[in-house]
Amino acid sequence: MIDNQKIQVKVKLFAVYQEVFGKPELDLALLPETTVDQLLTSLIKQQPKLTKWRDVTRFGVNLQFVESTTVLHEGDEVVLIPPVSGG
Repeated sequence: MIDNQKIQVKVKLFAVYQEVFGKPELDLALLPETTVDQLLTSLIKQQPKLTKWRDVTRFGVNLQFVESTTVLHEGDEVVLIPPVSGG
């Protein structure tokens, strides 16, 4: 049996991501087996100006740094961490 149920994740936005979306976090419903990279691809499709940040963004899931291939699960908290420069 194929499970078409969606999973709920919270995405915390920082720096340029927060500026572009205009809020500090997003609550998203995703297909099971969605990876962090697929989530980022979906957000970039919504906001193409984020494309230049794709290759320099790091990812965190549940307070742990993870690779882009990490599969997301129900209730995960995802953090997108673009590079930041100090002043």
